[in-house]
Amino acid sequence: MNLSSPRGARRRTPGLAFLATAGVAALALGGCSSGSDAAASGQSGQSGAAAASPAAVTSGGDRFAFTYDGGIRVIDAQDLSPVADIPLAGFNRLNTFGDGEHVLVSTDGGFQVLSTGAGGGTATLTDLVFPATTPGHVVRHAGHTVLFDDGTGNIQILESTALGSSATDTVTSLPAATTVHSEAAHHGVSVELKDGSLVRTLGNSESRTGALLQDASGKEISRIETCPSVHGEGVAAGEAVVLGCEDGVILLRQGTWEKIPSPAGAYGRVGNSYVSDDSPIAVVDHRTDPDAEGVTLDQLGFVDTAAATFDVIDMPEGVQYTWRGVGRDAQGDAWVLGTDGSLHHVDVTGRAITDSIPVVAAWEGPVEWQDPHPALVVDGDTAWVSEPAAKKIHKVDLASGQIVSADVDVAPNEVALVRAR
Repeated sequence: MNLSSPRGARRRTPGLAFLATAGVAALALGGCSSGSDAAASGQSGQSGAAAASPAAVTSGGDRFAFTYDGGIRVIDAQDLSPVADIPLAGFNRLNTFGDGEHVLVSTDGGFQVLSTGAGGGTATLTDLVFPATTPGHVVRHAGHTVLFDDGTGNIQILESTALGSSATDTVTSLPAATTVHSEAAHHGVSVELKDGSLVRTLGNSESRTGALLQDASGKEISRIETCPSVHGEGVAAGEAVVLGCEDGVILLRQGTWEKIPSPAGAYGRVGNSYVSDDSPIAVVDHRTDPDAEGVTLDQLGFVDTAAATFDVIDMPEGVQYTWRGVGRDAQGDAWVLGTDGSLHHVDVTGRAITDSIPVVAAWEGPVEWQDPHPALVVDGDTAWVSEPAAKKIHKVDLASGQIVSADVDVAPNEVALVRAR
């Protein structure tokens, strides 16, 4: 990759295809947990040396992918039947690319492309790797997919259609990407807006301080530097951008930044935002004890991007959750997977938990954020829940409460849902 363009400016550079060979180390990348900043650097492991088992050619359909200790499974998201089992050792993160077919797997060389077969064809971990020294956040918005390399601060921006629409027509060499360079390497995130402007975080290896907005030519429009430990973007209705801080959030509306302090005061950390395209309210995680151990949380926040307000509610007594356990449904309401094993329905407008669906056995938060623990994906009126302790995947109809479960014989860890187009 050519890294000689001016910092903050964009440069179109052709992608470089890297071969993912056996024995390559796989890296736990871009910590996105709501735990301490120390988790952001991740944890390394060894890549699998075994060849992937042959996968059947399929006509396509929604896919649910998950990692486990030793590989990646792809299953049919409708009936939970197996599609492919791909050996890959180490802790590997998954992010959908946003095209209804591909998932990016964070590995030692960068973001490796997994074709799931959602658009048809054979599910395959391809040899295509978007290069990154420490691959971190992947953000999909307005037809673009943006990759952030924590190790260099480099940002790669791609059309979300650049990889093809099926496993059969997946490109054989990496498409060209627009590259933007941060001022310094840091655990960061970036999102391209509809008009081509770019939001990107500010920081270095020692601290993260805020974010800026630049236009398509790389010219800075506005910035804010009152957001310690900036983390976890979300784009709400009207392209209002929310980023978490250790003392609240920062909000971008129509090119202007503002700080919304946490109701808790000096320390009220927000690490992740859960948004809906049609809702002005961003649901956020919220932590008030800087000395708390582990990654579980017991408060949920609501940032109204239209009114610039921040409200917080408590989870039910004794119930906690992690950053993996929050999703938004077709109505814009939230669902939280609690340590009591239930999916809790949150009326976002009313700021209240209104109902619960028991799904899995009660569980405890992980010692390390990378450790397997239940995860939630919500799409429309359906939720998919992993249960590592029982080695199961559950599909939940959120309207009726009906649950379909499948034994997968391994402990699922990272998860990703791909909806076929």
